Order: sequence, then C-alpha cells, then structure tokens
Amino acid sequence: MNYSIFLFMFLLLIGCGHTSSDTQQKEQETHIQSITLTDAQKKNSTISIGALIQKDISEIIKVHGKIDVPPQNLISVSIPMGGFLVSSDLLPGMHVKKGQVIAVLEDQQYIQLQEDYLTTKVRLEQAEADFVRQRDLNESKAGSDKVFEKAKAEFQSLKVILRSLAEKLELLHINAKTLTEQSLSRRVKIYAPFNGFVSKVFVNIGKYVNPSDVLFELVNPKDIHVNLHVFEKDIVKLSIGQNLIVYTNSNPDKKYPCEILLISKDISTDGTAEVHCHFDQYDQVLIPGMYMNADISVNHSNVLCLPEEAIVSFEGKQYIFLKEQNDSYTIKEIQTGMKDKGYVQILNIEDLQKKSIVINGAYSLLLQSKKSQE
Repeated sequence: MNYSIFLFMFLLLIGCGHTSSDTQQKEQETHIQSITLTDAQKKNSTISIGALIQKDISEIIKVHGKIDVPPQNLISVSIPMGGFLVSSDLLPGMHVKKGQVIAVLEDQQYIQLQEDYLTTKVRLEQAEADFVRQRDLNESKAGSDKVFEKAKAEFQSLKVILRSLAEKLELLHINAKTLTEQSLSRRVKIYAPFNGFVSKVFVNIGKYVNPSDVLFELVNPKDIHVNLHVFEKDIVKLSIGQNLIVYTNSNPDKKYPCEILLISKDISTDGTAEVHCHFDQYDQVLIPGMYMNADISVNHSNVLCLPEEAIVSFEGKQYIFLKEQNDSYTIKEIQTGMKDKGYVQILNIEDLQKKSIVINGAYSLLLQSKKSQE
C-alpha cells in the first residue's frame, strides 16, 4: 500500500515537471515569434513597411582566374644570326610602339653578308651583260651554243644567289635595295613588330646571342583575355557570347566588361573547366598572370523578391518580420533563391502575398526580440 502511494506521488511530480518545462518552451517560442514595440521604441525606430515586389533577377556565379595571352599574341624576339648585344633599354612592363628600335647587335658576319651581297650584285651585272652578248651572237649564228649555255647558267645561278642573300639581309632588317658600299655596317637593329609591352627580358649588354636564343618576350594586347576556372555544375549555365564582368582584388570597384569566347570541354582533377573571355576594351594596367575575379549572371527570371535589408539570419535560418493589425510584428521563416543587385528571391511566397513586410529595420526587431527572450 505504501509502495503504491509513493509511486503515485512520484508520477505526479514528473508530470508537473514536464508541464512546467513545456510551458516555458512554449513561452520562449512565443517570444521568438512575436514582438510589440513600446511607444518610445516606435518613436526611435526606422522601420518601414513594404511588400513582395516583382523584379528581373538572376543568379550570380562568382569565379576566379588569371589574365592570359594566346600563343599567337605572345612573341619571342630572336635574331637568325648570332651577335653581341650593343644596346637595349627594355624592361619588363615597358610599352613599345611598332617600328621602335628595341635592340642593336653587332658582329663581323653581318659585314660579310653585306659584302657577299654587293659582290654578287656586281658579278650578276657582268654575267647579265655577257649573257645578252652571247645570246645575240648565238641568234646570228656567230657564237657557240656551248658558250651561250654557260653564260646563261652563270647568269641564272647568280640571280638565285643574289636573291638568297637579299632574303638573309631582310631577316636582319637590312634593306638590300638601298645597300651600298658606303652604307655597310657591322651593326643591325631589331624593331618592335607591333604596339604592345615587354613581358620578359633575357639578355644584357655585351652578351653574345646565339640564333636560337630568345632576347625578349613581347605581348600584343589586342587579344589578351581572362582565363577563368568554373566548376562543372556551373558550366552548363554558360554559353559562348555571354557577358560578364571581371575585377581585381586591389580595385574591386573598377569593373571590366567581358564576353565568353571559349568554353573548354575538359574537366580538370579539381572539378573545374577553363572558360576564356575577351575584354570589351583592354586596360593596359592589366598584365598577364594577374589574378582576377568574375561575376557571371545566369538564369535570368522575373520573380518575387525582397531587399536584402528585409532578411535577417538567426541560428542558421533566414527570417523576415510581418506587421500585424494590432501593431505587433511576427517573425516568419523564409526560403531564398537567387541574389542580384541588392535583392533576394523569395521561394515560399504562398503565405506572404498581400502581407505587410518590414523592409527596413528588420535587424533592430531581431535584436529586440532577443532582448525580450532574456
């Protein structure tokens, strides 16, 4: 009998304990769900009310990459005949103009080549005169066929040699047509092939340069582009000709419009693919290898959304505040979608149509609700 009474009293205490705990939990939930401002709080608040609005919005894919140069726009400058570098003032990053002298080299073989050309030119003139004379004699039957053929062969052979020497001089940027014994020089000049800038310098004054050596690396900025690395899940959202903007870490407010030129079909081991983009207008402050950020707008849609200021985060979830008729505010959990230009897409719109929503001051309401819990 005593045991039954003890058991009854124990169960009664447990039941009372649960009831008290449940009541506290419900009261705590009530405090989280609703808040009413005092007159003083209303006076000092900056709360403004609005509603869901229809806007064109898109998802922004944020990716990274570097400025790159295609092989056809990266020129390695060399010389077909070796020589000693006499002068050059190029430094990496320096801009050059087409036709500008970027280096001067000297070597005795340059003199020998010019000498061979001028000597062959004189011999060709003599051979041409002899060929014409032998041709006239042969036509009048006064000359030997054998002598005529020999003169013809000599003339043709010297024409080929002279042409070959002229092409070699052209490789050294020496104009064979204006070359005379007075203009012979032991030095040759190297000219910039286009307007661009210096990427790398591999030589110094006094160094002997072999025909296989690269003196400078020049970049033609006409086709400089951005090489972005985009994750596999986002590649399907992109297309050739799609517009985007890129910017640097040092100056994120300076935006550079670009257009997608090529989308790689090869997925790397880190799950990304290369996307090559062309600048609408290239800025010379951007140099190859520079790290870049990019924002790509995709999935353009006309959806119901709210300003970012209307949404607050609490314990890993997102909420908004609704204004009720009794001048109180209730908190409502929401699901969000795309974000663009300060607006956020709202997915669970069924219970929010024609509702008065706090679009400014939601964070202060969240702080007030936390204080009321305490």
